[in-house]
Amino acid sequence: MAFTELVTFNKTKTTFIFVGGKGGVGKTTVSAATALWCAKMGKKTLIISTDPAHSLADSFNRLIKHVATPITQNLEAIEIDPDRAMDEYKEKMEKQQQYNDALGMFSDQMDMMSSSPGIDEVAAFDKFMQYMTTDEYDVIIFDTAPTGHTLRLLSFPEMMDSWMGKIIKTRKTLGEAAQKLKNIIPFMGSEEENYEGMAEMEETKKQIMEARKVLTDPKRTSFKTVLIPEEMSIYESSRAMEALHKSNISTDGIIVNKVQPNTEHCEFCKSRYENQQRRLVAISNLFEDQIIAQIPLQSHEVRGIDQLYEICDILYGDDPNNGPIAL
Repeated sequence: MAFTELVTFNKTKTTFIFVGGKGGVGKTTVSAATALWCAKMGKKTLIISTDPAHSLADSFNRLIKHVATPITQNLEAIEIDPDRAMDEYKEKMEKQQQYNDALGMFSDQMDMMSSSPGIDEVAAFDKFMQYMTTDEYDVIIFDTAPTGHTLRLLSFPEMMDSWMGKIIKTRKTLGEAAQKLKNIIPFMGSEEENYEGMAEMEETKKQIMEARKVLTDPKRTSFKTVLIPEEMSIYESSRAMEALHKSNISTDGIIVNKVQPNTEHCEFCKSRYENQQRRLVAISNLFEDQIIAQIPLQSHEVRGIDQLYEICDILYGDDPNNGPIAL
């Protein structure tokens, strides 16, 4: 199977691709090259950076904003601004709160969330929810943060489903009490307001369950792992893939980046090449159920669209006729 076959497009539904791995292995370069290839295939493509230390703009050598920013024909990009994302999320919650006094108890927690490390995952998951059902794009690629952040992001549906369930249960309990006390306590919401608040929360819970369904559907969502031929990167990738499999998330491709070319004119390079060859054998054995591609170590920093197209051609080839078939 060619690596191109790992990117399958649906005719009516958005395809989601997560690109992850240890910090510093080249996730952004691979994500950007994959996005350019999808766009070249004529697919309307969006790439979203969920890494708080964004490098997508540097990779494309373009200014990228918190909103969809045009890059090339068929390709747009977003770098999530955690502060703006949190403001948007809080605004959404405050709209629910006007119908739901039960959410008042979470206002302090929302303020704490705005400065917590987990806000990056909250913002990324909110973007996933935003685009999950619109089918505005043929494919959306997530250039993710290092492994730990990404695993938390992908565990969000289960956590938020549980959280929303508790809120709804609390709201129902308070709603019953409110109806009994509404003639005594003047600020208790009306029955209509209570119904609207409950309906909105039920809809949010439904969206979260749908997000879980999409994330675990291999026809809609897949995870590509980028690593380098070094022990720490290999073992961290192996552990991450085990965690993803436990969450029923499909992993189907390994991209081995920065592979040292063979040379007889440099003892250091030769030693490094031989060491990496042993690591490549280990990668092949450890990930035998995955499609594996290699990107040679480049003599220059990969930056700008022209150089990204070179990586695109290494991974996917330069012939559009060799691309995947729409399902």
